[in-house]
Amino acid sequence: MKPRQCLTVSLILLACSLAGWSAEKYLPLAPQVMAARTVYIDNRSGDAAIGDRAYQALKGWGRFEVVQDRKQADLVFLFTSNLRDGGFVTSGGQQTGTVDDEGNVRTTTSPTYTTRDVYRYAVLSVIDPKTGDPLWTESKVVALLRTSATKRAIDELKKRIEEQAAHSKKP
Repeated sequence: MKPRQCLTVSLILLACSLAGWSAEKYLPLAPQVMAARTVYIDNRSGDAAIGDRAYQALKGWGRFEVVQDRKQADLVFLFTSNLRDGGFVTSGGQQTGTVDDEGNVRTTTSPTYTTRDVYRYAVLSVIDPKTGDPLWTESKVVALLRTSATKRAIDELKKRIEEQAAHSKKP
């Protein structure tokens, strides 16, 4: 084989191996998650809107049938919410000044405010209803003027399921 052909073959093999490696960037999901077709939504967040958003996101996805009886479900989607302390944020404390007609400088300082920085998270835990074991968990910060944290957590699960399913279909 000529050196140029050998180099070409080597580059093709390297590209193929890197493509296969990059497709497995996540820890594989449990077989129960991949095989599931029904889910029960258990909203323990204290916020009815989180359960509503979960229901809408799952209906829109179309992969799972949402059931009303935990005993009929292949998976339980447990939604909780928690607060995490981000420390303190200090604002203000700026100094400004003016000069009058006689050249006198007068300065003023705005007050300094220190407030606690607390983040609220929506947490999705995928539970095996037979054993109670957690199979996968994702938490997303609740933010104003963005897509809901609940929908983003479900979208993350959707992405992982679809990538794993696509990878497992490859020969």
